[in-house]
Amino acid sequence: MSLLISFAALFISVILLQLSSGGVGPLDALSGLQLNFTRAEVGLLGSAHFLGFFFGCWCAPRLMGSIGHSRTFAVFTAMGAMGLLAHTIWQDPYFWALLRVASGFCIAGCYTVIEAWLNAKITNEIRGRAMGTYRIVETGGALGAQLMIAVLEPVHYVSYNILALFCCASLLPLTLTQASQPETPAAPRLRPGLAWKCSPLAVIGVLVAALSAASFRMVGPVYGQDVGLAIDQIAYFLAAFILGGAIAQYPLGWLADKFDRRWVLIWLSGAAVGSCAITIAVSGSGTASVMFAAALFGFTTFPIYSLSAAHAHDFATSSQRIELSAALIFFFALGAIASPYLVAELVEFFGPSAQFVLVALGHVGLIAFGLTRMRARPTREERTQYVYAPRTSFLIGRLMAHLREVNGNRK
Repeated sequence: MSLLISFAALFISVILLQLSSGGVGPLDALSGLQLNFTRAEVGLLGSAHFLGFFFGCWCAPRLMGSIGHSRTFAVFTAMGAMGLLAHTIWQDPYFWALLRVASGFCIAGCYTVIEAWLNAKITNEIRGRAMGTYRIVETGGALGAQLMIAVLEPVHYVSYNILALFCCASLLPLTLTQASQPETPAAPRLRPGLAWKCSPLAVIGVLVAALSAASFRMVGPVYGQDVGLAIDQIAYFLAAFILGGAIAQYPLGWLADKFDRRWVLIWLSGAAVGSCAITIAVSGSGTASVMFAAALFGFTTFPIYSLSAAHAHDFATSSQRIELSAALIFFFALGAIASPYLVAELVEFFGPSAQFVLVALGHVGLIAFGLTRMRARPTREERTQYVYAPRTSFLIGRLMAHLREVNGNRK
């Protein structure tokens, strides 16, 4: 309880940010469909979000060094609130895509500030518990954001105002706290080649994870509407995906620490192909079947990123961990920028099942690449511990690096 109280301001800000940024994606998709945007234009909104996310990850550490944590947080939340409120000014897909760049910019920048603050305040004795609480809060906020779609009316200024209010409210805990601002950490160098050097398989796994997660969260509402779900059911559909992914973390983590991670990744990708096939097969079989398929899809695809990251860190030195984490998020951002628009284009021409056909093909490619890499070199006998790795900012590696070192080196 004392841990929760001491970091309450940061955790409350995380929840409010998730309710704001996590809700705008599905709300934009449903609003765009009502405004007769093409499915490709709806996908463009999701891609624009991750483009803003990448720029936010890059700019935030440098801005913190210039004006401090609290002011940086205020700048990014202002950008996010303006992006939300401006939706009601002009209902045009390309204008909305520009606004979604601002939303992605906001969420990346705010998470950078929060994680820098956490890293400065957490001691090694409580790091594990603090990070566990942080992951629960972050996942819970994301789950709540999807459920909010059940009560937010598409194409309505009140809905966007509510999300903007959550964004603005996230300012209050950090600006009202009496705790002193920590020193600004140095921004990690962005070295994408480091990730490929440590593990080409991890890079491909991260790209496939982006294809699965970004396309589902940004284009999933389109699929839900195409298979006949009502708006409140689409909210539960998206929430089932996140819940399935959250449940998967513990059993997959246990398997990843016990067996060769490449085999776990290959078998998990095989299960993901199966979940894609099940999702397509049950699309016309009723609401309960569709919800179950969404949860199964989340269970089999959500841990791919963390599993790939754990495998990459097995081949990294202690001094490389922070930059490796940033490089993996860089590749995830690249995949997340491309996948919503690509998936939406395919759905436009071939129907809703095309989304899961593409994801299944991505996992087939990951399986083939994984089998090839197993012949290239042996796995490490001494391994770091599997850690659920949020894709929030380039600084997340600072929070995770010590956990991998202290709890790692297991066979």
